[in-house]
Amino acid sequence: MNTHKQARPVLAIHGGAGTLLRSKSSPQQEAAYLGALQRILGDGQARLAAGATAMDVVVEAVRQLEECELFNAGKGAVYTAAGSHELDASVMDGATLRAGAVAGVTRTRNPVLAARAVMLHSEHLMFIGAAADAFAARHGLEQVAPDWFGTPLRLEQLQRAKQAEAGVLLDHDGQALAFKQAASEPISGPLDEQSKFGTVGAVALDAQGHLAAATSTGGMTNKQVGRVGDSPVIGAGCYANDATVAISCTGTGEAFMRSCAAHDVSALMEYLGLSVQEASRRVVMEKLPAIAGRGGLIAVAANGEVALPFNTEGMYRGYARVGEAPVAAIYAG
Repeated sequence: MNTHKQARPVLAIHGGAGTLLRSKSSPQQEAAYLGALQRILGDGQARLAAGATAMDVVVEAVRQLEECELFNAGKGAVYTAAGSHELDASVMDGATLRAGAVAGVTRTRNPVLAARAVMLHSEHLMFIGAAADAFAARHGLEQVAPDWFGTPLRLEQLQRAKQAEAGVLLDHDGQALAFKQAASEPISGPLDEQSKFGTVGAVALDAQGHLAAATSTGGMTNKQVGRVGDSPVIGAGCYANDATVAISCTGTGEAFMRSCAAHDVSALMEYLGLSVQEASRRVVMEKLPAIAGRGGLIAVAANGEVALPFNTEGMYRGYARVGEAPVAAIYAG
């Protein structure tokens, strides 16, 4: 039973981790990413202050990240080797341990909404491919043409990967362009889009003391069709338990799956009594690097403490506690 009912509600979000381009990044570029994070954090903070549930808040935060072309989820998702889009998402409710996930969807505008629909309306936990899209459509979720997710910049990312014979590139890898300046001059974002992990996610603690987590991704640039990473896998890229912590991960999907990274943070807290900071540090800074795992995670513990560790040079991240100014950051330190 959760004994931390008096902790102030808090939301944390991430938009991917990767290598810095601090020396090449303009103040305008940084402001665009930080502004997007701040806007979503502020909206979630207001919802928590008004008494919204953690599940409602994390789903809405991830939905907004899916709608933002700066991030690799939903609109602006990366391309597979076949020039298509396959999107994955998951949600988990810490109060009940119920969860829902979808993988390889191609028509559902907001995969995170489909994941929640699976949790709410099915005895199963995960649907894949066309069946996942059909399930979402039956439950009233907006369907779009498969090419709706694409953008010229994401297509150029795929073309660059193929021209360089780079093989599979993780999440945002291979994209040299994050968005365009007003003069339409291609530029990179504050994190090097050639080496960036592009999953998005949110975790929250609400006024009732309940935790929830949500994760969504467009996957890997130039990936083999049908590949699924950690984002829709409960315990790997997403986990929530009112007794311990809510987690959303971003990084080398296969390594996060092999290490059950999200659940491992919870297990270290439950079995060893570690703080969320120490548990998440061990997973991100010790266990993942031991198997060549790169990336990070966001965590909100049952007592309201927040941890945002990453073993890359930067991570789009932030948190907003009710009653305090939201905090967003890109770089380490």
